[in-house]
Amino acid sequence: MGASGIQMQQIGRVFMDKKKLILWVLWAALALSGCTQAGLLTFSATATPPPAPTWTPTPFPPPSVAGTNETAQIDAAGLDIAERRVIDVYDRVAPSVVNVTTQVLRRGFFFDVIPEEGAGSGFVLDLDGHVLTNFHVIDGAQQIEVTLGNEQTFPAQVVGSDPRFDLAILKVDAPAEILHPVALGESSSLRVGQRAIVIGNPFGQFSRTLTTGVVSALDRTLEGQDGRPISGVIQTDAAINRGNSGGPLLDSSGRVIGINTAIFSPSGTNAGVGFAVPVDTIKRVLPELMELGRYRHPYLGIRYAYAITPGLAQSLDLPVDTGLLLVQLDRGSPLEQADVRGAQRESILGNRRVYIGGDILVSVNGTPIQTVEELQLWQEQHEIGNEVTVALLRGGEMREVVVALTEEPAR
Repeated sequence: MGASGIQMQQIGRVFMDKKKLILWVLWAALALSGCTQAGLLTFSATATPPPAPTWTPTPFPPPSVAGTNETAQIDAAGLDIAERRVIDVYDRVAPSVVNVTTQVLRRGFFFDVIPEEGAGSGFVLDLDGHVLTNFHVIDGAQQIEVTLGNEQTFPAQVVGSDPRFDLAILKVDAPAEILHPVALGESSSLRVGQRAIVIGNPFGQFSRTLTTGVVSALDRTLEGQDGRPISGVIQTDAAINRGNSGGPLLDSSGRVIGINTAIFSPSGTNAGVGFAVPVDTIKRVLPELMELGRYRHPYLGIRYAYAITPGLAQSLDLPVDTGLLLVQLDRGSPLEQADVRGAQRESILGNRRVYIGGDILVSVNGTPIQTVEELQLWQEQHEIGNEVTVALLRGGEMREVVVALTEEPAR
């Protein structure tokens, strides 16, 4: 190898050594700085060190009140606005809720008399000591006691009751200063989904227990204690157990929107399906319960009737396939006095005896009537003394009679 070759080899060795040195410095700088981005190394001609890594928690926006521009502030106790409203309702209404205990005398197996105790809830209506509860809570009771919010117990007397709407008014002689009446709201403006609050005495042991839920459905129809339908019933998923009967169903302002009366449950305990008689019905019934001791249910006078179906119409050769085929009318009732006819003869249809030949009720005040339950619900929406026009079919000819609603007799 010549001198020039040796010189070129030395120059190349020096160049390679410098290149290795530069690469080593760059690698060390990167290792020290941790400069990576999505797996891609980034080089910079400027020797400015990257900032030290820091962790900042992601800020969450504060919860807002639905339908308003207000912010649900968390107070010093950690409560939001919804919790504070429920707490406020409980603080205001719980003293109004009472525990109703009863003693009923039952006949034993050997016809001996055995006292049995029952329990339910109720709430104070006024400073005169009137308390509202369910009829089934006090039905048949020989002795009734009411325990107020301050744990004082007073004997109670029944002022009035209505089995159909499952309502009863009690009276206690308690000082006005320890009575805390509730505020009655309205049920006609309720919406499915709005908050529902229950305060009562489940199982007769846990006084003034609060549960919450929502209005699950409206305008349900239940069968009353006398077998007649109750309309406009409120359904809720707020927990209602035995002993809650007679307690208030409240809105988020603490106003009574119903009285808890029944649950649907195969086991007899809360299954998330509870029912309350609406407060609008309560306000309609209360004045007569206070004054007369009963509620006068308006009626036309039908004691028994068949709901006509297309099949029944075909079998009996009736001129219409809907309406009520009248079977029996109460004596002296509005329809009976208007010469409306019940069944005139009997016939055998399949394996059952049917009574035919009566007038067919088609409508009342222009409202078509297809079942007895529909007629009963229609009657409850009116008052005694109201004149109504009843459309009837007799022998294929339409006729109308005008009658005034009267009080339905006790059965």
